[in-house]
Amino acid sequence: MPLSEHEQRLLDQIERALYAEDPKFASTVRGARLRRPSRRRRLYGIVAFLVGVALLVFGVIVPLKLASIPIVSVLGFLVMFVGALLTLTTLTKGGSSAEGSAAGGTPHRSGFAQRMEDRFRKRFEEE
Repeated sequence: MPLSEHEQRLLDQIERALYAEDPKFASTVRGARLRRPSRRRRLYGIVAFLVGVALLVFGVIVPLKLASIPIVSVLGFLVMFVGALLTLTTLTKGGSSAEGSAAGGTPHRSGFAQRMEDRFRKRFEEE
């Protein structure tokens, strides 16, 4: 849903005020790329997970312990965990970027954000 003319003017005014107050922050925010997670990151996550599983199994086979802690297995678990996090963070985004949801999709909003948006709309409908 596109912004109304009034909302667009207010947004432009806020943007100009931001540039006037803190140009460094404004340029940082403007330069930030909002994109979906790359396939390369997902591939790295899968590879790290598989290497972690291999290290975990290898640590069980080779009894290399320091203070009765299987070092290789613990390292394998940590690598596996990081790989799973990398993979899952790319999958849970659902392949949609923030730009795509702002361009016309309906992003999932929490109750608080939805209430604030409703208040904002009511305020400008009254004017």
